[in-house]
Amino acid sequence: MLTKRIIPCLDVRNRKVTKGVKFQNNIDLGDPIEMAVAYSDGGCDELVFYDITASAEGRPIDIEMVREVAKAVHIPFAVGGGIKNLEDMRRVLLAGAEKVSVNTLAVRNPKIISEGAKQFGAQCIVLGMDPVKVEKSEKFPSGYEITTQGFRTRTGIDALQWAKEAEELGAGEIVVNSVDADGTQAGFEINLTKMISENVGIPVVASGGGGTYQHLIDVFKEGKADAAIIASMIHTGKFTIKQIKDELIAAGIPIRKKW
Repeated sequence: MLTKRIIPCLDVRNRKVTKGVKFQNNIDLGDPIEMAVAYSDGGCDELVFYDITASAEGRPIDIEMVREVAKAVHIPFAVGGGIKNLEDMRRVLLAGAEKVSVNTLAVRNPKIISEGAKQFGAQCIVLGMDPVKVEKSEKFPSGYEITTQGFRTRTGIDALQWAKEAEELGAGEIVVNSVDADGTQAGFEINLTKMISENVGIPVVASGGGGTYQHLIDVFKEGKADAAIIASMIHTGKFTIKQIKDELIAAGIPIRKKW
């Protein structure tokens, strides 16, 4: 059985890790390099960095930060935000990231997924999606609509339809970040995660809402996620990676121990 992955998420704005609730009211928490080292040393499996204002501000990602992270940690990490083309993907991967996450760019230009997969390998291309709950309809049969630019723009695209299309285009992984659950620490969007997981054949990463051990157990067992992104529950110091993994192992979740 494949082990489940625990992935701390570091949302970065102006070289500071920041966290909000439902993409709003962000507060700065610390230095991304220092926090990356702490989580890596603490036993996490991967890391993900999102430059959360790059796309909205129309600027490139902070490539120097990517290089610094690559020098400081020795685990895989993904980077997203401000990716505009294949050359940006190349720069990020050459700077030391293992994966590139595309969200807004992929919606605007879906071919970037297939082009990136062909150029760098599907394992390097992650589709990040920010779905928001809507009323089920002919247009949105899943009951979720894709948003972009940090929930600033509604796209009119159904979440499940987009997940299937991304897999067909060559994405190697999908991060399902529930806008409604983001930062609430009230639990992952289980139904959404399960729906995507059951309808694609690539790894699905649950994101948004993790706040307790049970939330993680539920998203792995019921939501069928392959990995879970956490932020608030560790950024606040409420839990450590080791504590989380010990609880998951006790609950029968296959987790890689690093101590």
